[in-house]
Amino acid sequence: MNNIEIKNISKKYDGFLLDKISFNVPEGSIVGLIGENGAGKTTTIKAILNIINSNGTVKIFGKDVKQNEKEIKQEIGVVLDDSFLSAYLTPKHINSVMKDFYKNWNEDKYNKLLKQFDLPGNKLVKDFSSGMKMKLKIATAISHNPKLLILDEPTSGLDPVVRNEILDIFRKYIEEDETRSILLSTHITTDLEHISDYIIFIDNGKIILNGQTNELLENYGIIKCNKEDFSKILKEDYISYKKGKYQYEILTTNKEKIKKKYNILSIDKPSIEDIMLFYIKGER
Repeated sequence: MNNIEIKNISKKYDGFLLDKISFNVPEGSIVGLIGENGAGKTTTIKAILNIINSNGTVKIFGKDVKQNEKEIKQEIGVVLDDSFLSAYLTPKHINSVMKDFYKNWNEDKYNKLLKQFDLPGNKLVKDFSSGMKMKLKIATAISHNPKLLILDEPTSGLDPVVRNEILDIFRKYIEEDETRSILLSTHITTDLEHISDYIIFIDNGKIILNGQTNELLENYGIIKCNKEDFSKILKEDYISYKKGKYQYEILTTNKEKIKKKYNILSIDKPSIEDIMLFYIKGER
C-alpha cells in the first residue's frame, strides 16, 4: 500500500511550471526528494498538503486529501521551512496547544524529545537559534505518533552530530511501525544515502529520476578517461559528461554493461550528489 499517491500534479506560477508530477510513497519507506532551489520540491510538498491549489490528484492513506483534509492531517507530521510555531510561544506553551489539536498527542514523548535535544521548556521560540528551532519543529512533528512524516529540509542548519541524531530518530520511527512512511526533501544528499529507500529527482518542475536508492548507487557509474577513449563511447551509453583539463568524466546508468562493452577496468561509484550534478550540469 502507498501512504502517498500523487498523479499529474501541476501548478503554474510566473516563470515556473510544476509539470504533471506523479509518484508514490510506499508504506515502510523513506523517500528522498532532491533538486536545486526552485526546482519544485517545496511546491510539490505544499500541493500534497493542500496548502496551495493545484491540478491533479493527491491521495494520502488512500483518501483524497481535498475531501478528507482534517482527518488525514491528524495522522501526518509536518516540518516546513516556514515555521508554523509562533515566535512568542515557549515549548511548554506549544505542548498545551498541541494537546488540544492532536487526539494522539503524546506529552511524555514530546518532553523526552525536548530533553534529548537540550531544548529549554520556558524559553521563547524567538530566542532560539535556527538549529534549536528546527529541533523543536521535529519534536513537535513526531510527538503525536503520525503515520506519515512530510519534511522539508529537516536537517538544515544542524551540525553533523545533531543531524545524525535526527536521522536515527527517523530510522527508529520507521522501524517501530512498518506502515509508516517519510517524504523528505533535502539539499544534504549524503543524508539520503544512509536512510532513504527511494530517490525522486525534480528539475525545472519535472521528475527526471525516480528509483530505489541502492539500485541507483550500485548501477550508476562514473567513467574517467582521456579524449581518445571518450570518442569511442557511444552517446546512447551515457547520460552526460564533464570535460576537465586532463580527462573526461562520464555518467552511465549501467556500469557493468559498459565495463564489458568497452573493456573498462574500473568505474567509480557515484554519490547521489554526483548523479544530480551530472544531470543538471553535465554536457550531452
